[in-house]
Amino acid sequence: MKKIKVLGTGCPKCKKLAENAEAAAKTAGVEYELEKVTKLNDIMAFGVMVTPGLVIDGEVKASGKVPSVDDIVAMLK
Repeated sequence: MKKIKVLGTGCPKCKKLAENAEAAAKTAGVEYELEKVTKLNDIMAFGVMVTPGLVIDGEVKASGKVPSVDDIVAMLK
């Protein structure tokens, strides 16, 4: 099971990233658990200074941008 975390305080870009990540996981056909990390200290613990951030299985895959669904599908494989 993939553990996907969206790092952000709830801004529109953060919400869009969460939607894209969910759509990508469904497209890729992977079992996943989506978690939204909203506390600044928790976000900074990943070394992410610009939100939104995308973490897959503990590895930061994107920061400061919203990757497309296709890009996230590639990250999940």
